[in-house]
Amino acid sequence: MIEDDSAITQPAARYVIGVDVGTGSARAGVFDLEGRMLGVAKRDITLFRDAGGMVEQSSREIWAAVCDVVRNAVGKAGIDPAAVIGLGFDATCSLVVLGPGGASLPVGPSEDPDRDIIVWMDHRAVAQAERINDLGHDVLRYVGGRISPEMETPKLLWLRQIRPTVFDAAWQFFDLADFLTWKATGSLARSTCTVTCKWTYLAHEKRWDPSFFHKIGLDVLAEEGFARIGTEIVAPGTPLGQGLSVDAALAMGLSPGTAVAAGMIDAHAGGIGTVGIDGGPGANLGYVFGTSSCTMTSTTEPVFVPGVWGPYFSAMVPGMWLNEGGQSAAGSAIDHLLAFHPAAASAKLEAAAAGLSLPVFIANAAASRTASASEAARLATGLHVVPEFLGNRAPFADPHARAVIAGLGMQEDTESLIALYVAGLCGIGYGLRQIIDTQTQAGAPVDRVVISGGAGQHDLVRQILADACGKPVVATRSEEPVLLGSAILGAVASGAFPETGAAMKALSHADRTYAPAENEIATLHHRRYGVFTTLQEQARAMREF
Repeated sequence: MIEDDSAITQPAARYVIGVDVGTGSARAGVFDLEGRMLGVAKRDITLFRDAGGMVEQSSREIWAAVCDVVRNAVGKAGIDPAAVIGLGFDATCSLVVLGPGGASLPVGPSEDPDRDIIVWMDHRAVAQAERINDLGHDVLRYVGGRISPEMETPKLLWLRQIRPTVFDAAWQFFDLADFLTWKATGSLARSTCTVTCKWTYLAHEKRWDPSFFHKIGLDVLAEEGFARIGTEIVAPGTPLGQGLSVDAALAMGLSPGTAVAAGMIDAHAGGIGTVGIDGGPGANLGYVFGTSSCTMTSTTEPVFVPGVWGPYFSAMVPGMWLNEGGQSAAGSAIDHLLAFHPAAASAKLEAAAAGLSLPVFIANAAASRTASASEAARLATGLHVVPEFLGNRAPFADPHARAVIAGLGMQEDTESLIALYVAGLCGIGYGLRQIIDTQTQAGAPVDRVVISGGAGQHDLVRQILADACGKPVVATRSEEPVLLGSAILGAVASGAFPETGAAMKALSHADRTYAPAENEIATLHHRRYGVFTTLQEQARAMREF
């Protein structure tokens, strides 16, 4: 008897969604279970800035944007929403402050309750961070020796000292990724990624350290049993609650009960979406180059690197230790640098007419003026930039560091604008090299840099970074590796893969490698790197005068 193959039931297509909330936008991407992105959508979100380094956002606006981009991404993918089996979130490490019933509370002097988020880049808590560092405590060993004002504990201390009424009224303090999973499922579970990397949770011991909170002036959180910052801590990718709630499903256009994964910080999602390629996490440094930059280095044993955050256990790759570095200003540093130049306004108009951002427009112009991307470094001859506009995140953990520009003349033409761009890009690369060298000396070497993030998509950028840091830079096949990282979490939560490592291996693929230049160009970068470190040292020395 001949069987009719057409009668054999074929497995239904299944899809996962990754949601990324960055500093300036919310994005969603729909992926199949081979890592192909089928649809993507983006919506801008508002930043509110005030004096004193204050930067705030609205959780209401962000949640509305998330629901909107999920609907739009599914529509663009042209799939049946019922075929979505898992959803993963990542977000900036921003602090969300909610009162009883989830009501928004004002975190700043505007007194606007809609402004209920202290953004990661907000530096209002510098004094609190310095006080915590001066007091000292063993938990600081796990943040590179010094806590950063970008982390949540100094911000919580600022709220208690400066806005005690808001602090006392708060029902929950969330990292933004954990807020999103709570909104999606109603679960108050926190991710190991968020609370370990930004809240001083000791994941390797599965506990908060009450003595730290008592010592720094946040004793009330310990006395409450940490009920407002997390009593259920789970690994990223863990399915939460009963899945997508009825209200969230209606807002997103998905099915109630769709698996929702415990989330991650956005940079760490970029790591999950990239470092699983050839060699695996131990050989690959994940480098997320966006508004800020983050470096992610995984090791099997803890490695303590002065000035580099961590080691954090299971904060990115389950069962491995993570060291996290990077800079507070990266893509934003390039934007800020270009804005100084007299030719920037006219170049921006030309870029807009061509449908390009200003950095991409200038990168294209630089590439057109040289025989190779590596040769573009010569365009910056005599011009040097240390782009630390928002301090040095690593390896100095110095929020007071500031940018240095040396060799700038009075030229107002496009050529000098291009030179300034290339010099700034080299500076970003030398900062990366400095972190790699520091980690290597401490016992955490890497073989290659795997890049993601919107500021790192241009071929010229990738090649100059490879030349400047002295390591191969690898681009992955996915055009949106951060979204892929979040989608991987959703895939694990859905049960499509048994664990994160298997999903990373199946969905992440290398595409192109940018090998560092040799000979004359390598010598050029070696010399420029020497100038970079000298300028850093002089800038530190000049602060007292």
